[in-house]
Amino acid sequence: MTAVPPAPWGARVGFVVGLAAEARLLSPLPCPVAIGGGTPAGARAAAERLAAEGATALVSFGLAGGLDPALPAGTLLVPVAVFSRGIRLAADPALAAGLGGVTRQALVATEEIVATPTAKARLWRETGCAGVDLESGAVAEVARDRGVPFAVLRAICDPGMRGLPPAALAALDPEGSIAIGRVLAALARHPGQIFALLALAREAAAARQALAARVAALAGREEWRRRG
Repeated sequence: MTAVPPAPWGARVGFVVGLAAEARLLSPLPCPVAIGGGTPAGARAAAERLAAEGATALVSFGLAGGLDPALPAGTLLVPVAVFSRGIRLAADPALAAGLGGVTRQALVATEEIVATPTAKARLWRETGCAGVDLESGAVAEVARDRGVPFAVLRAICDPGMRGLPPAALAALDPEGSIAIGRVLAALARHPGQIFALLALAREAAAARQALAARVAALAGREEWRRRG
């Protein structure tokens, strides 16, 4: 495992991501990264693995779905808390500050993808959370169970008014890579979704750019630099 420099908050930080592309965004930081494949179970296993290998703080990193209709693609979220299975799990303030500072919005974790604007609107009304993902709840629960701090750094990919086309739902494989064959098969069955898929690709690019910019800013700070 790559050595992780102690940060001012006294932790060795491991990052849990869903996608291999998200892991590549973190390459400027000298921190271990584990890919969960975009599922709660995968994120839990990844977080447990990082903790077993010496991480004493955990960060859930990557893309999120938007719930707050006022937030466009590319909006960064460093939530004050994650709601998982009806329980509010507070992010560590110092670790969140180290990621650029809390945005005050909360995030809700679900067991399944929230794919339609109607479902997003309902979840927004019920929870008031700015975004939703599948992984942050599992990471927060592992951190709670192990008694270590956690925080979240995610960017909204699909805004609240955007639904996810079927091809996008078929895209991920368990290793966190895009399964091109499944995407093409879904497009062949429903070719009309190509326009929604292209729009989603533009929004995902905006989210990745926002994450890359934040990681670059963190890499320039002393507490995140590699120490020899």
